[in-house]
Amino acid sequence: MTVIKFKPYTLSNYKKLPQIARLSKEQRFTIEVVGHVFPFKTNNYVVENLIDWDRAPDDPMYRLTFPQKGMLLTNHFDEMAEVLTNSSPRESIAETANKIRWQLNPHPAGQLEYNQPKFEDYHLQGVQHKYKETVLFFPSQGQLCHAFCSFCFRWPQFVGIEKLKISAGEVEPLIDYVRANKEITDILITGGDPLVMSAGRLRQHIEPVLNANIPHLATIRIGTKSLSYWPYRFVNDHDTDSLLRLFEEVPKRGKQLAIMAHFNHPKELSTDIVKDAIKRIRESGAQIRTQAPMLKHINDDSDTWVAMLREQVRLNMIPYYMFIVRDTGAQHHFGVPLVKAMEIYKDVFRRLPGLARTIRGPSMSFTHGKAQVMDIMERGGKKVIMLQLLQGRNPDWALRPFFAEYDEEAIWIDQLKPVDGKEKFFFEE
Repeated sequence: MTVIKFKPYTLSNYKKLPQIARLSKEQRFTIEVVGHVFPFKTNNYVVENLIDWDRAPDDPMYRLTFPQKGMLLTNHFDEMAEVLTNSSPRESIAETANKIRWQLNPHPAGQLEYNQPKFEDYHLQGVQHKYKETVLFFPSQGQLCHAFCSFCFRWPQFVGIEKLKISAGEVEPLIDYVRANKEITDILITGGDPLVMSAGRLRQHIEPVLNANIPHLATIRIGTKSLSYWPYRFVNDHDTDSLLRLFEEVPKRGKQLAIMAHFNHPKELSTDIVKDAIKRIRESGAQIRTQAPMLKHINDDSDTWVAMLREQVRLNMIPYYMFIVRDTGAQHHFGVPLVKAMEIYKDVFRRLPGLARTIRGPSMSFTHGKAQVMDIMERGGKKVIMLQLLQGRNPDWALRPFFAEYDEEAIWIDQLKPVDGKEKFFFEE
């Protein structure tokens, strides 16, 4: 089988793409302006197989990977455009970009303040522990992606500001921490994308965990977008066989391996190579669970989700989460009102077969937990929004319903107000 060479495209070389000639001068300038603030990277597979260039810049896969003007607030766009138009020094351009980035809530949901665990009097670098059962691990070599999603809430990992980056150099401190905390059942290896690492490098993180023989650890998860953006990773990359053998070892050693795959649009499931990649992963004994946010301009309609989820189940994957776009970066551009998201979710759910009804949502991961928008109800003659926590920093909060005043424009929980004149929701008290 022919090995396809990976070719990344960023601000430094994207103009070499022949398809760029289809864009107007204004659209190309938008890429320059927005791409200096948010990380921009795509590759030859995405460009040649997923984007319909006859529809660009309105094609959903183009919007998913290429910068768009609305991703920046008007004042930020104008500020960045001015320094570029004036041919300002590189230092001035970087200073302007960083000033804008710090205004975009680069680390939402208390990731740095509340999620970094302390163990034996020191903070674990590159580790996050928000919910008692699951700990997140950010290996430093996996803090890149084959391509960057325009909506990505992890964008601070890729912009070169060290203060914003979460990464760990070695896995041994994590093993000691998990061994000492018997409530932990799952390790989620995340990024970036851990599967940009070589199979040998990934093994250096997974094998010590397996060798530690931690009885209460049940599952190793790997969060990845590579099935969508570079499925060759599982078919004919230079070390594909080594990677799949590593996958096979995890269930043989008594642990479950779950690939947490991100698919945002049915187009990502349409190629023969991605179907082959999914088949090979499943044959290794790993599960594949799928998740995605609902994105304005990309997948904010029922038909798109129904088509995507049906195809995922047909390909032997398990739908897991429908998310709400997090309150960072370009949330204002991609965010869908909570009421609309709930209506779409309910319509999608009604049209799915039973095996696809494993998807939960629409869900917001915020400082106190993970809230699901449940329904619109009436209380005291007024419409209210009913929500519940699927996860909470306090496990006792799970599945506890709460109510907010009806607001069909709100796109995040901090825009909602508690009912009955209360100043705070129960988890804030």
